[in-house]
Amino acid sequence: MYNFILGFHNLFRWVAAILLVYALFRVYKGVFAKSSWSEADKKAGLFLTIGLDIQFLLGLLLYFVYSPITKIFFNNMGDAMNSTELRFYGIEHIFYMLLTIVFAHIGSAIGKKDIADSKKFKRVALWFSLALVTILLGMPWARPFLPTF
Repeated sequence: MYNFILGFHNLFRWVAAILLVYALFRVYKGVFAKSSWSEADKKAGLFLTIGLDIQFLLGLLLYFVYSPITKIFFNNMGDAMNSTELRFYGIEHIFYMLLTIVFAHIGSAIGKKDIADSKKFKRVALWFSLALVTILLGMPWARPFLPTF
């Protein structure tokens, strides 16, 4: 079960990243074109947050139930902090991904507010950009590009 969930989590990270890039494209297009906030802009944020939430739930399953890496981390945190891999998966990865989700949800919520479109695009762009930075910092780049099941 661990390999299946890890493989799906690894594959779905690209879906989440693509949704984030698409949402960023929409908001920056709106910023520079000075266009009106559309239903497509709102849906881009909605799909982004849904995708990130699914990815986070898969990650929580790994983190608390299936991952032997986090089991080792929790069994001996003192020594685990000296291991780059154990520290990354035990603390850094989940921290950055949680920040990514918070930033994306804030941006998506701003997109639902009744404010001027120019301000809305700029504010959402800021929060989605922060989500991009944190997802890039927290992504495990050492994992294979595509999973093996």
